[in-house]
Formats: sequence, C-alpha cells, structure tokens
Amino acid sequence: MSSVLASQPALRSPALGNPCVLAFDTSTEVLAVALAVGQRQYAVQVAGGAQASAQLLPQVHRLLQQAGCTLDALDAIGFGQGPGAFTGLRTACSVAQGLGLGLGLPLLPIDSLLIVAEAARAQRQPGAGLWQIAVAMDARMNEVYAARYAWQGSRWQTLQAPGLHSLTDLSEDWAQQRADAAGGSALPAFGERLLWPTGVEQRFADEAGRASALLRLTLQAYAQGQGVDAADALPLYLRDKVAQTTAQRQAQRALALEAAK
Repeated sequence: MSSVLASQPALRSPALGNPCVLAFDTSTEVLAVALAVGQRQYAVQVAGGAQASAQLLPQVHRLLQQAGCTLDALDAIGFGQGPGAFTGLRTACSVAQGLGLGLGLPLLPIDSLLIVAEAARAQRQPGAGLWQIAVAMDARMNEVYAARYAWQGSRWQTLQAPGLHSLTDLSEDWAQQRADAAGGSALPAFGERLLWPTGVEQRFADEAGRASALLRLTLQAYAQGQGVDAADALPLYLRDKVAQTTAQRQAQRALALEAAK
C-alpha cells in the first residue's frame, strides 16, 4: 500500500473562490451525479441499483463533457458514504478512491441519509427557526437505516446518528421523539408499520432533487475543510456482510482501476 501511495500526486491545496467539485452517490436505487464548475452547477439522476457500477463512470464523463470540464480541473470529490446498499457503497467509494488517488484530490464522504434531509429541506415551505426531520430508508428484512437531523439558520445538526434498526425498536424509540417532517423510502415501503416521531406534518418519500442536494452538502463540506485523503475514505457499513464473491471483488477492483486512469 505504501508504495502505491508514494507514487500518487500530492493533495492539492483548496481552491479559492469558486471550486470545481464532483459528487456522486450510489447508496439507493437512484444513481445521483452532480458537478459544480464555479457558479455553474450540473446534476443528473438515473436508475441505479444493479446498474450503478456500469453507469457511474459514463455518467461522470457525460456530465464533465456537458460542463466543458476535465477531471484534471477538479478540486475535490464527494461521494455518498452510506448507510445504504452494500454493493452501492462499495461502488461509490471505489470510484472516489480511484479518482482521488490518481488525481491527488481530497475526498468528501457525505452522509447518505443527510442527502434525503437536504433534498426535503429544499422542497419545504420556507420558515424561520429550528426544523427537524426524521429520515428512514428501507434496509430490507424489515429493517431501516434511520437518523434525525435539525436545520437551523444555515447548517445541519445531527440529533440521532445513522443506525440500523428493526421496525419495532425504531418505532418505540421515535415514540419518545418529535420532528416536523419525515423523509425516505421507508415511508412507502412500510406505511403504518413504522411509527414516526410526533409532530410530523410533512412527508417526503421520493428521490426528487437528490443529486442537487448531494452537491450542496459536498460544497458545504469542502468549504469547511472536511476533505480526507483518498486512502482514508471509507464507506459506512451498518450491516455486516461476511464476504464478497470473487466476481464482486473483481468488479470493484476493475472500477477503481478504471477510475484511476
């Protein structure tokens, strides 16, 4: 590992003014890719899931071409860190690491549940004061990835860190909490089987605006100096998986190598 890292370019200094930042997320059934080039922003959402590994790099290059930009112009790369689907998290992290190592760029791991919260915030009616949202994503097997966040002024605060919960345990916990809104795929997936915090008046179940929300969070993280070395960027797994198949390992290795070209 040390010999590989030694051959990589040194990390670039943060860009002043208007950075060029790429971001992508493959943690859900939606593949989200976004790009900021100065004041210009580009975003695309297409079918993800099983298609994400084959579609991610082509969508990245398509967006760069649309913006008249090249990989060499990038200042940082954001990626959906999770929680989410195991293969999806591996895909995003592998591609981000390959690009980061090859270009000498910092990576910005983004909480995938916070993307849901940010997308919901953009859709809500503007208002002053504290706004709280509970986010729950279908994790299959009657479990959910869940977290709670609060928006006040110009920043997010994590009230409950992302975790993996059974429907029963989360319902019992959230019965003691309150929120203004609910968001995530657990809304249509489980209906009334999942009890949300008291006070919920708005519900955001779709993936609308996910790519743009990801980009806003990535730009905020970049402005706050939250970038990490590509070698230190890891996906957030909340469910153990004993091992990948040989085919899965080969596919992830090929993604990282392709991204580093």
